[in-house]
Amino acid sequence: MSPTGPSKADSSRPRKILLLRLRRIGDIVMTTPAVSLLKSFLPDASLTYLIEEPYRRLVEGLPGVDRVLAVPAKQDRRSFIGLLRGIRRERFDAVLDFHGGPRASWITAFSGAKLKIGFAIQGKGFLYHRRVPRRPEEGALHSVQSHAALVRALGFAFDDSALPPYQLPEATAGEKARVDALQAELGLAGKRFTVQHIGAGNAFRDWGEDHHAALAAGLIGRSEAGDFKVALIGGPQDRGRQERIIARVGASGRVVGLAGRLNLIEMRELMSRAALFVGPDSGPMHIAASTPVPLVAIFGPTLPAHFAPWRTEGRAVLLQRELACRPCPQRVCITSDYRCLMSITPAQVSEAIKKILQ
Repeated sequence: MSPTGPSKADSSRPRKILLLRLRRIGDIVMTTPAVSLLKSFLPDASLTYLIEEPYRRLVEGLPGVDRVLAVPAKQDRRSFIGLLRGIRRERFDAVLDFHGGPRASWITAFSGAKLKIGFAIQGKGFLYHRRVPRRPEEGALHSVQSHAALVRALGFAFDDSALPPYQLPEATAGEKARVDALQAELGLAGKRFTVQHIGAGNAFRDWGEDHHAALAAGLIGRSEAGDFKVALIGGPQDRGRQERIIARVGASGRVVGLAGRLNLIEMRELMSRAALFVGPDSGPMHIAASTPVPLVAIFGPTLPAHFAPWRTEGRAVLLQRELACRPCPQRVCITSDYRCLMSITPAQVSEAIKKILQ
């Protein structure tokens, strides 16, 4: 991955770079190969990553990132203007806008950076000095490749086959101890277990409470008593669903709930100790892909060609339905029944899990 751009002695090489990706979990994880690549090309450059506060832990301690600026998920006008002024005072040499959303694009525009790089989005492209297509005119481009194209726009040449895997911060000693304590509390210590993500970012990616309960029951039912457990994960908003699933399965403590009890890196640490991860196309799926754990991912309106877990060859099974309405913008389901996702049955997922565990 040697750069063919400016020479090492070239004073035009940026030394202070701002990276922007405000949301959400999976999208942030998919920028990490580009961050690794950028640092390999510019080892002496200082990289600052600007991110929203709820996702800070995904990049805090990330190899290659020297500093994290975390902003509130929502800002009033006064706070936003203060942010812009603070960034302008930093005098960044370059800004890479991995996001392209309204707030990120205006942060880039008013950053005062000598070089601003972003996506050629209609109505926003004029804000950048260098623009790259977000999607090719033909074929498919994975989001990881799309983010890496911003690094290429800095003047470096590389083949996409050389893009590294996801890289996330390691858990701290305190985070590992917390996961140890939760495993002991829930009877997971010394047991084989599956991590099952029961939430979703929106209705189009929600596999449904009934399907999740049936899958958990099936996993417990096919294993010998006590030798296998299912750990349910999700956000605080998934706690009600979690309790209902546990009550429905009724497997005497063999299905346990961790929804809302883990930060993002503690979640990753738990996944790394599991036998398998299973869940919908989601942020936790991409976090799981940053560990060695095998995974089964259920895709609905999105295509694996764009959002598959990156660099998981041989340890991932991706389930999807080939329908004329896929992919869709996830605003209105034209069939009103989310059939792209809901027609994938618990039995089919269970069979995929059986194969990958074998």
